[in-house]
Amino acid sequence: MKSTAIAPSNIAFTKYWGRKDEILRLPENSSVSMCLSNLLTTTTVEFSQNYQKDEIIINGGGIEEGEAGRIIKHLDRVRKLAGPPAGGLKAKVVSKNNFPSGTGLSSSASGFAALSLAASKAAGLDLSEKDLSILARQGSGSACRSIPSGFAEWLDGDTSDTSYAVQIFPPDHWAIADIVAVVSEGKKEVSTSIGQQTATSSPFMGVRLAHMKEKNELVKKLIAEKNFKEFGQLLEAEALELHSIMLTQTPPLIYWTPGTLKIMKLAGQWRAEGIPVYFTINTGQDIHLICEAENIDKVEAKLKELPEVKEIIINTPGLGTRLSDNHLF
Repeated sequence: MKSTAIAPSNIAFTKYWGRKDEILRLPENSSVSMCLSNLLTTTTVEFSQNYQKDEIIINGGGIEEGEAGRIIKHLDRVRKLAGPPAGGLKAKVVSKNNFPSGTGLSSSASGFAALSLAASKAAGLDLSEKDLSILARQGSGSACRSIPSGFAEWLDGDTSDTSYAVQIFPPDHWAIADIVAVVSEGKKEVSTSIGQQTATSSPFMGVRLAHMKEKNELVKKLIAEKNFKEFGQLLEAEALELHSIMLTQTPPLIYWTPGTLKIMKLAGQWRAEGIPVYFTINTGQDIHLICEAENIDKVEAKLKELPEVKEIIINTPGLGTRLSDNHLF
């Protein structure tokens, strides 16, 4: 009863921030995202009567107690769904990322998406894409968006059964790229999960939620039309709006570093020089630069000139969560 899954991180074009149900992780608004081809988590899960307790190894080492508890809670969800015999067995989980964790690159999204598929298969379940997305969402909200391939929309829903992600366009719909500039490999001080809990304390949260439905419809239209200029302008405005909520909630969240700010400002300068590129940022310091495929080399060359950039990771629209025969143990 062993299974391995590979799951991508995803970049949200319109952001998820704030929950209307903390336990079920139901979001305040829908969001639109893209799976990333080269930000991947690989996870192997085995249920066996040989294990006396759940054993979890992440990136070759131990993990913090709180993080371990969150993973075990997710295993319990799978055990409950599976029933006997897997439902009564402990598990071994070995997982690794090919990118920095806890820096705003959505490692929890890829992590819980991979865990959901690997654990459910190891437990003998054969969940539909919808049910897998619902399961993943309960571990980490944005993990539900890493289940379908390509471009996805996370439906907010008012119940667990109505909040999941669906593919809106396949990976080959649009030849765009997400170039990640890693400016700091240190973990952020406040996790996304904790930060979400005080989102509604921002005086601007109500204003944001009032126009999110319209914004999501617009971003889907721009992706459908491949209107890169207006799409990029929306991405930057949305990222800045998200962080304006964080800056004005109580306590405030300030994730940016000097390197983050520098690249944000340079994006506008590079556009003035004739390189169509736009930034977006998740809940962390690392920055995503979005361009069309033909401009990847130009953007990468610009980033290589910056001492603040520790690593560059080039992504295209990627596959969703899938099984692998290459077990980690």
